[in-house]
Amino acid sequence: MGDVVNLNRFRKAKAKAAAQDKAAENRARFGRPGAERRLEEAQDRIDRRRHEGHRLNRPEGEDPETP
Repeated sequence: MGDVVNLNRFRKAKAKAAAQDKAAENRARFGRPGAERRLEEAQDRIDRRRHEGHRLNRPEGEDPETP
């Protein structure tokens, strides 16, 4: 015969686990300071411009200064 399971306890444990997963996701998305995000965005822009600067053929009318 099977074990007796308290369904309320199971439901609450499942909800708690889901809330912890959501909290971890939010910490990853919003947990960085604004200065850190701006620094990373600036570095990405510099990297894109450097990458585009190494192209051999540019399409007509494309401005090399815009990302």
